[in-house]
Amino acid sequence: DVKLDPARVAGYRNFGTKLWNATRFAEMNEVKRDPSFKPEDAKLTLNRWVLTELGRATAAITDGITSYRFNDAAASAYRFVWNLVCDWYVELLKPVFMGDDEAAKAESRACMAYVLDEIYKLLHPMMPFMTEELWKQTADRNTLLCQAAWPTPDFEDAAAAAEINWLIELVTGIRSVRSEMNVPPSATAPLVLVGANEQSRERAARHNAAIRRLARVSEIDFADGGPKGAAQIVIGEATACLPLGDLIDLKAEEARLTKELSKNADEIGRIEKKLGNPNFVSKAAPEVVEAEREKLTTLQEGRAKLETAIARVRDAS
Repeated sequence: DVKLDPARVAGYRNFGTKLWNATRFAEMNEVKRDPSFKPEDAKLTLNRWVLTELGRATAAITDGITSYRFNDAAASAYRFVWNLVCDWYVELLKPVFMGDDEAAKAESRACMAYVLDEIYKLLHPMMPFMTEELWKQTADRNTLLCQAAWPTPDFEDAAAAAEINWLIELVTGIRSVRSEMNVPPSATAPLVLVGANEQSRERAARHNAAIRRLARVSEIDFADGGPKGAAQIVIGEATACLPLGDLIDLKAEEARLTKELSKNADEIGRIEKKLGNPNFVSKAAPEVVEAEREKLTTLQEGRAKLETAIARVRDAS
């Protein structure tokens, strides 16, 4: 008796839309399959990163399928396709396709076509109809996807993967802090990297434009100590500091977050009291009890995020 939440179905519909849109993005940027493309020939760090992550995802999905852990295989595919390819790879490719470096464009077009083909293969056991349709649309070939060879994880560039994953972690951390502290989306703030080693400084310099564009950062500086009134995020050995005192009313934001935390605590107490009542647990329908437990877990996760946000506001005051 499988308990299937309708929201899960809607989520996978969104996943299918995301994959379809990534394919449309490729088509609009003249991405075409190049039979001569070999992963080891890629020169751009961005492309070597996605090919490395493709290899890692291929290994995880293959292991999940061959060991009959189909849920693990699906989860690995979901993370790679949605988070890394449809979100980050597509976003980081935009400046390449809009730039003037024709060699970089050509390599990226061939690389993206290769990655999409491999994605269709990896997803085919789980969503055969859409992947077969996309396979037919994206290249002039007479073969069926179900007859294609299964991908093999045969490429790894740990340095490239570490560099782009560092960029993703930094941008994600900044976006999270801005969201938690209710910073207006249009507002830009300087970024100060404290205690950054030479490698982090070089990465920040190479990806300066991407960090400023994706994280709404006005400039990037380096320092030995954190500036006053700054939210802080630990990134590897360094601490990323965002001076936000001029962008938001820190006292008002702390009051807002404290009020939210109080409401959260009241709701947690209400559900814990309900679940602690033996009559409710024994007499209510199992799906109702399970829904309350899931709600409690979500609220507890929210409480942790609110406490973190309050601590950041107080540190920045």
